[in-house]
Amino acid sequence: MARIYAGAMDQMVGQVPQQTSRRGDVAHAAQGTDARQLSVIVPTFNERDNVAVLFAKLAETLHGISWEVIFVDDNSPDNTWLAVQELAQRDARVRCIRRIGRRGLSGACIEGILASSAPCVAVMDADLQHDETQLPKMLDLLQRGEAELVVGSRYIDGGNADSFNRQRRGASEFATTLAKKLLHVEVADPMSGFFMIRRDRFEQLAPQLSVQGFKILLDIVATAHGKLRVVEIPYAFGSRLHGESKLDSMVALDFLGLLLAKMTGDAVSLRFLLFALVGSIGLVVHLAVLDATFNLFGFSFAEAQLIGAVAAMTSNFLLNNFLTYRDQRLKGLAIVRGLLMFYLVCSVGLFANVGVAFSVYGQQPIWWLAGAAGALMGVVWNYAMSGLFVWRKR
Repeated sequence: MARIYAGAMDQMVGQVPQQTSRRGDVAHAAQGTDARQLSVIVPTFNERDNVAVLFAKLAETLHGISWEVIFVDDNSPDNTWLAVQELAQRDARVRCIRRIGRRGLSGACIEGILASSAPCVAVMDADLQHDETQLPKMLDLLQRGEAELVVGSRYIDGGNADSFNRQRRGASEFATTLAKKLLHVEVADPMSGFFMIRRDRFEQLAPQLSVQGFKILLDIVATAHGKLRVVEIPYAFGSRLHGESKLDSMVALDFLGLLLAKMTGDAVSLRFLLFALVGSIGLVVHLAVLDATFNLFGFSFAEAQLIGAVAAMTSNFLLNNFLTYRDQRLKGLAIVRGLLMFYLVCSVGLFANVGVAFSVYGQQPIWWLAGAAGALMGVVWNYAMSGLFVWRKR
């Protein structure tokens, strides 16, 4: 049974608002024999073996519908993009966006949707775990004006996630409960990666969405603040055929960051929250090194403060490269160049750090207070300069 939401109101099937006239908004744009009715966006990373299988399934399911599929690949080491390009040479319905220097499911989905040509856009994974046979039903709901967003749900009557192991199922259910309570989201499965949305409604929300993270649907629903007409339809989450799951501990951190960003009304970005987290770790490193060099090894305070600052900068660079900017992660010799640039652009902050700390220590010779004051001085400068010069998009 489908679940229908009109704004924040939860309605059962049969109580759908009289929106049949809205069919013209979507269907009219698809009139004509060649006009696309549906674009399917498939973000990929190391999914080479699944590309052709998924395309064949889409071709069978979407018979009689004018459609295209856009694979958005994050420059996969297994050359997924090459498999897509080969497929595109044989069928004009296949398109490939190869992203170099950018990673992340949410960003891939946003780029793919904005590059699409149809009034209705579906998002699904390449791992064959989403039920493509639900796509015609989802499209029909959008075209008839009964919804602006249709979500494939595992957690309503008729749906299931039986392929999950106990640990993953527990994590998914916990994340769903947390998102619904903290963000007041009414959708039963806001963590779903299988949905279809009107492209014009998505484009209205796109400037406020985060390109980081993996939970693009949660971001869409939370950003809409109940102003999207949502219908959920059940589906059974399948088992992966080829390749490996991309879920790891970083996904959980992204999720928590997204929750905090949405709870603050997007006043701070997810990237800034991660940068602040790394900065707090750097502060601990700074104080630990300061304590050791000043109290144990007998360095002067100015010398100990300088050593602590350099240690914290190095720690911050490595953690930010691994965590905060992992979608633009520096590798090989670029790490050395990036570290040197990080030192350079933060030099002003470093001098201010030492100067402020020394000034505070001169008035109040409390080493940890002076050290903290100096370390905090450079936070804003470091964040701004890091994004501008060290991990800039090329």
